[in-house]
Amino acid sequence: MKLSLSNVTVFLTGATGGIGRATAAALASRGAALILHGRDHARLASAAAELSASGARVQTFSADLSSLSEAVRLARDVARAVPRLDVLINNAGVGFGKDSTRREVSRDGYELRFAVNYLAAFTITEELLAAGLPRKAIINVASAGQEDVDFSDLMTERGYGGVRAYCRSKLAMIMMTVDCAARYPELQVQALHPGTYLDSGMVRDAGIPPRGPVTRGAESILGVLEVALGGGASGRYFNETAPARALPQAYDASARTRLREASKALTARFREGDKG
Repeated sequence: MKLSLSNVTVFLTGATGGIGRATAAALASRGAALILHGRDHARLASAAAELSASGARVQTFSADLSSLSEAVRLARDVARAVPRLDVLINNAGVGFGKDSTRREVSRDGYELRFAVNYLAAFTITEELLAAGLPRKAIINVASAGQEDVDFSDLMTERGYGGVRAYCRSKLAMIMMTVDCAARYPELQVQALHPGTYLDSGMVRDAGIPPRGPVTRGAESILGVLEVALGGGASGRYFNETAPARALPQAYDASARTRLREASKALTARFREGDKG
């Protein structure tokens, strides 16, 4: 099925490269109005120009999601500028790193993968939900690479590895998906693994031979979006477009509540500023 998105406005984070840029093009081909986020101004302008030339309706917003203050600003700017937002796709993220043994931190001093892949997505989602957005669906781009969140070591300070930190951040995204679906039953909230080692910058940076094109990831995201817009059970995890099971921690209500409360505490000082 190729569902028309001509009456749908989509906010896509991480839209300037890899799976994100391919997803933006796929959304545009279905007629969606696009709200695109990127960190690099030049790459964001290039993506917008290319899509606009093909007839797409595009607005752009820049932010560095290694700063939670910028994540807050991004969400609030979008909420003010786009009163009708139908879909949020949390796609922005970082991979294992060029040297997966070197622990990196965000601009706020948080472990980088947990900060960008999860806390930024949590912050953007919570800010938009507080503004009554989006109206229809949230799609979280997670991974088949998962590891239980260690609540005694959320910043992976012990036994650090880039793969471990990445896998924990991605399971946290799935936990957020299930939790958000329960809290907002009027919305469709889904998570997915877009494909294994697709030909993106994060895969190449890690020195991993790509196993498929980024367009495959875009197809997975649009397939899950079609499922979401078609209704049915919310709070699911998909392996590409096939329903799958994440690690058991994702379905542990007490663990999800614990993660939400920890995330609120970690992000509170960035979200307490002026909302005007």
